Amino acid sequence: MAELLLELFSEEIPARMQAKAEADLLAALTARLKEAGLSWKRAFAVSGPRRLTAVIEGLDARSADVREEKKGPKVGAPEQAIAGFLRGAGLTSIDQASIVSDPKKGDSYVAYISVPGRDAVDVIAEAVPAIVRGFNWPKSMRTADGDLRWVRPLQKIVCILDGAVVPLEVGGIASGNLTEGHRVHGRGPYTVESWADYKKQLEGKGHVILSRADRRARILEGIADVCGKAGLELVPDEGLLEEVTGLAEWPVVVLGQMDPSFLDLPLEVIKLSMRTHQKYFAVRRPGTEGLAPNFIVVANITASDGGAAIAEGNARVLSARLSDARFFWEKDKATPLDVMAEKLKTIAFKEELGSLGDKVERVAALARELAPKVGADPALAERAARLAKADLVSEMVGEFPELQGVMGRYYALAAGEKPNVADAIRDHYKPQGPNDAVPSEPVAVAVALADKLDTLTGFWVIGEKPTGSKDPFALRRAALGVVRLILDNDLRFSLDRFNDAQVLKHQVGPRNADWSSPSLSALARAIMNEGVFSDQAQSALTSIEGGLPDWAERVSAHDPSVSDDLLDFLHDRLKVYLRERGARHDWIDACLEMPGRCDLVLIVKRVEALGAFLETEDGATLLAGYKRAANILKAEEKKGALPENLSVDPALIAKGPAAEQALWKSVTTAEAALEAPLAKEDFAGAMKVLAGLRAPVDAFFEGVMVNDSDAAVRANRLALLVAVRDALHKVADFSKIEG
Repeated sequence: MAELLLELFSEEIPARMQAKAEADLLAALTARLKEAGLSWKRAFAVSGPRRLTAVIEGLDARSADVREEKKGPKVGAPEQAIAGFLRGAGLTSIDQASIVSDPKKGDSYVAYISVPGRDAVDVIAEAVPAIVRGFNWPKSMRTADGDLRWVRPLQKIVCILDGAVVPLEVGGIASGNLTEGHRVHGRGPYTVESWADYKKQLEGKGHVILSRADRRARILEGIADVCGKAGLELVPDEGLLEEVTGLAEWPVVVLGQMDPSFLDLPLEVIKLSMRTHQKYFAVRRPGTEGLAPNFIVVANITASDGGAAIAEGNARVLSARLSDARFFWEKDKATPLDVMAEKLKTIAFKEELGSLGDKVERVAALARELAPKVGADPALAERAARLAKADLVSEMVGEFPELQGVMGRYYALAAGEKPNVADAIRDHYKPQGPNDAVPSEPVAVAVALADKLDTLTGFWVIGEKPTGSKDPFALRRAALGVVRLILDNDLRFSLDRFNDAQVLKHQVGPRNADWSSPSLSALARAIMNEGVFSDQAQSALTSIEGGLPDWAERVSAHDPSVSDDLLDFLHDRLKVYLRERGARHDWIDACLEMPGRCDLVLIVKRVEALGAFLETEDGATLLAGYKRAANILKAEEKKGALPENLSVDPALIAKGPAAEQALWKSVTTAEAALEAPLAKEDFAGAMKVLAGLRAPVDAFFEGVMVNDSDAAVRANRLALLVAVRDALHKVADFSKIEG
């Protein structure tokens, strides 16, 4: 058994790429070894700012010889077939092949080919150059004098098998057994002969901690130490911790001080200034929400003065950053949000959809229309929507785009806006992912929904929908946001009507149409409540002063298929959401086509009740009975359409077996009993009613022959099965449910 040590040493690798590159290197190397027939006991990889290292322990020194069997044509086959077989098997004469007999297929030629094993050193020498040249970096560069692409210029390749260098060359770089340590504390070079030797030298004299996990632990230990001594605690930031783990080979934690006067800036501004530009951690006093006038920096050297000079230098840099931030803060506060919002008219949102100002007008009108549905004050919802995007033109958001919405809230509060309006400005972008918080305050919900629905309907109208894995405008995220906003806030309204009204605005309304005007607002409300072609919508059209002929023509040209397609897309996001929470895809499909498919909360209630029912013995048994009935009806339909107006004749039932009579009685009772729970949306209660059909259905199939010789009896029993099917379909489409 041998040990392989492979190190690819380069200039600094971006921190965000290291973990994936480490995994990719190990996967590529082990795949090549496995393909060559080699096995091993343990394989692992480590990565750092300047190196990717993979280690294979207990590696076979040579792959085993393999005897392959290649089947050929039958004895007596045409010469061309035999010639092709010989070429493929590497034989010169058919006499070199064997003949095997099969009782069914007869005699056939077979070639037994021995493939000798390969030495591991030869496999590695061939694999490593291919891995390096084919390595998939998110971004890479090529040196001026070569064609090798790597994330940063590749400098050395260490490749050692059982203490000996594996000779290979990539892009003019020959393999060897020399590596480097820390640039300051122990550069080396170091001659290495094994993983143990490599680790001992680099982590000792070389001052390089090889493992990401070890560097992370060292950073956390250092933070705990300096915070403990100063009576502080870390403000958690997993993303920053992951990044600095990839920045320092020899991490040393230093606590610095900042000018306390900067603490009057918004907390998010201070944290982002530290994090984005300087990679500093923020700290606070235990039990408090604000920040302490300190910061933590992770240096890459051990300073002789304990880090005092490092802390002082970083404090000066941070002060300069925060001085800039204070300038932006004061300048932005002097500009009213309404004035900022006016500038949005000069910023393109999407050429076909107008400017950001146009979008704000549409969103404001829709937020006002949505407000009663979500329990919000329409005037406040409209006000929040008109200000929601204003901070995009602020100096602070120009410097820190991540603070969009956050700064708008601060500016709104400073200007005396109501707190729920300010919070809606901050929260209207949410949720931005599956783990992001969902707004619950009604004004914020109205604006967040309006913003996402306007984006979705707009891109659907211009035909720029997500395709495959491409979604440049994050429309899947917006759709999932709509789903979560509706479900988390238990919002009950017909989503297709709102889609339709907003699609209409994009399809037929001029970009600068004032949808908040009384006449157009009345038209939008009529569409949302009754539909595009309703009498109410037509009545609202007549109130559009001087625009009736033009608007009537525009509305009549409205294409409802766009909003139908968007509803299907939202249903797809709902499926993803529910599947992640344990609902089976066929349960969801069984509920989507039922009445109320535009009410997402209703769909979820139906799915939950159906899933709970089908996981009981009654549910599973009734489903089996339903499948049997449905299969019989399908078979009859294949023979020819079932008789029209097929209905049960109670007189014939009365003459039939007791099981038939019992099923008919149970079906009629169930149909009547379903009305009350379905009217109350008590789907669990409706499932209990269906459970009462289980025993009669079982008894019917055990004791009654459907395909009776008497045509009238047969037709009546088929009608009874149709009645059973229809009763179940009042609750869910059981035909969509898999066995």
